[in-house]
Amino acid sequence: MTDTALAQHVGGCGLFAGLAPEFVAFLAVHAKARRLAENHVLFRYGDRANRFYLITSGRISVEVAAIEGPSLQLQKLGAGAMLGWSWLIPPHRWNFQARAETPTDVIEFDGDAVLDECESNPRFGYQLLKRFATLMSERLQHARQRMVEEWRPEGFA
Repeated sequence: MTDTALAQHVGGCGLFAGLAPEFVAFLAVHAKARRLAENHVLFRYGDRANRFYLITSGRISVEVAAIEGPSLQLQKLGAGAMLGWSWLIPPHRWNFQARAETPTDVIEFDGDAVLDECESNPRFGYQLLKRFATLMSERLQHARQRMVEEWRPEGFA
């Protein structure tokens, strides 16, 4: 992917809609295209989180490890979806696992560089935090609903 195409993907991402052009440009500079093979595990629960991803093609499964047996698939994410928010919140450890269900193309962002910029530029940091807080809320609600559907604990609504 060319630098121009990468910048266009970043600028066209719904999560970054309305973000100042200089902020979009900063994100694009700290991003790179990656190709993931089918079943590639992008990250695992508890590992250090210092990246986040924009899916450009393919499908990623967001999973949670079960106490026993196979992981529980919480959500399938496709092209246009943003993946990963643990890089932003201490202790910077992944809360879930992500695995490519198909060959998948992603744009990988350097979370350490973005976090440093958030710290030194509060305007940028606040804009990203608002966007990622919305993403976190949606993902956690979806995870909760999926776990209730799958595990059906008694007395739990």
